[in-house]
Amino acid sequence: MQARLATDLWVRAYLKRLELAHIPAYVTAHGDATSGAVMVKCATLDGRAALWEHGYDLTTGTRLWRVLHDGPEAEIDASIRRQRGFDPDLWVVEIESRSGRTLLDEPGLS
Repeated sequence: MQARLATDLWVRAYLKRLELAHIPAYVTAHGDATSGAVMVKCATLDGRAALWEHGYDLTTGTRLWRVLHDGPEAEIDASIRRQRGFDPDLWVVEIESRSGRTLLDEPGLS
């Protein structure tokens, strides 16, 4: 079994990677510091956004990031509000990237 980082440590490291890549990012919902789930919203600054969630690939048993919802930013925000209603420990990181770059596909972020 692989040890997991505390959520607040993972979020701080992710924000630092985004900063180094010159991608603006903000924590818009602060969840449980040790074990809260994380969602990443990527706003493309044209009225659209994508919402990413962390999950498992059941065929390989590995953790990965996948798009939960992609569409008008208002729909993404409504989805986040619903998720926060179910899970008050949820973290939400919001990125502003015209190209949709999140760095979630890079090694070390699974």
